[in-house]
Amino acid sequence: MEQAGNKSGLFIGVVAAIAALGGLLFGYDTGVISGAILFIKDQFALTPAREELVVSAVLVGAIIGAALSGQVSDTFGRKRVIIATAVIFTLGSIVTAMAPGVSLLIAGRLVIGVAIGIASFAVPLYISEISPARARGALVSLNQLAITVGIVLSYVVDFLLAGQKSWRGMFALGVVPAAILGIGIFFLPASPRWLMSRSLVHRAREVLRRVRAGGNVEKELSDIESSLQQETGGWKELLKPWMRKPLIIGIGIMFFQQVTGINTVIYYAPTIFEFAGFGSASVAILATMGVGIVNVIMTIVSIKVIDRIGRRPLLFIGLAGMVVSLSALGLAFGMKGLSHILKWVAAGSLILYIASFAFSLGTVAWVIVSEVFPLKIRGRAMSLATMSNWIFNFTVAMTFLTLIEKIGKAGTFWLYAILGITGWVFCYFYIPETKGHTLEQIEEHWRKGLGPRDLR
Repeated sequence: MEQAGNKSGLFIGVVAAIAALGGLLFGYDTGVISGAILFIKDQFALTPAREELVVSAVLVGAIIGAALSGQVSDTFGRKRVIIATAVIFTLGSIVTAMAPGVSLLIAGRLVIGVAIGIASFAVPLYISEISPARARGALVSLNQLAITVGIVLSYVVDFLLAGQKSWRGMFALGVVPAAILGIGIFFLPASPRWLMSRSLVHRAREVLRRVRAGGNVEKELSDIESSLQQETGGWKELLKPWMRKPLIIGIGIMFFQQVTGINTVIYYAPTIFEFAGFGSASVAILATMGVGIVNVIMTIVSIKVIDRIGRRPLLFIGLAGMVVSLSALGLAFGMKGLSHILKWVAAGSLILYIASFAFSLGTVAWVIVSEVFPLKIRGRAMSLATMSNWIFNFTVAMTFLTLIEKIGKAGTFWLYAILGITGWVFCYFYIPETKGHTLEQIEEHWRKGLGPRDLR
């Protein structure tokens, strides 16, 4: 039995790791623009507004991808949607790498954005539905780890190609992980919960037996069936009174994940370092790589403890660290007398910020939204939460340079700090502790009309 359990654990780990390559693509194509934009804006003489558009086009695509693919995921399955994502990633990478002008470059970034929007909810959704409750937080967090690795990989590529100013090469290399994802996901099983939603009970049983050695497969199948019988599966299900709390949680945590400024660091980290006094583009990109490595390390820390400590404590600690670091960053930029040490204060603050984000909102937000929605509409509901994430992301990215111009660097980071304090309060009152609960138990909790803090 122990040997079977080990094999089952290894198998589910491999499944989650391959699926998480979608997160790696998400991270790579999100992060690569931070270095590429330094050379694109010079080659095409971009105004700040056009620069924001090039950076943010991927976010428009992500909004579209997240909005359109929820029902597709519920209809055709999580696995098929992830395969389609790999194909779209490949096409988008080729278009951006070959773009002769800004218009086609923006179009290519838009296509990549569609793929990112799909991957950002389909991958954690798939992993969540196939994972055992005891390890679901860690396995879903593999997606966030892959995102951070993808970001670091993009920084490394940016640094290596910065000397040649080869922004086209930076984009073209995104084809490699896309191809690996497309091939790998083809051999993985479908989500057992999606199979049950299509009345494919025999296939769902076979998958669960492979990933639940020693577990009560028939009990889990019965719980899933009971959940499905209580739902109609349409968009109207989202409007029912018992769904209000999950929707507030899903959209709310995505709001605070973005408006606390994370993607200004991901997209504009080299720009921030240049503001702070780091000289060349290459040096700024190299400093940014350090931030990316910290992101990876602290995400690993989160994976190690999320199923032991729980979701809520990580959020409270992380948000507190984010508020402190954003306040310090604003102070450094606000006190002109500290200009000679500004770059070191900026570097330290950014490292503390990214570390705090990585083990809190970075991992926990995606885990929470993959857990709180009922099965039959999970694809639709999670796509709605993910779409809202990208809308908030787009808003922050499109306003960062404008805020810098209007209220200054210090004011911008202080604004993010204030939003971080608000986010801490939101998490205290609205985020449930889902650690150790099955997805069906969480759904039943909402159906009883109980509050988020009643789930312990």
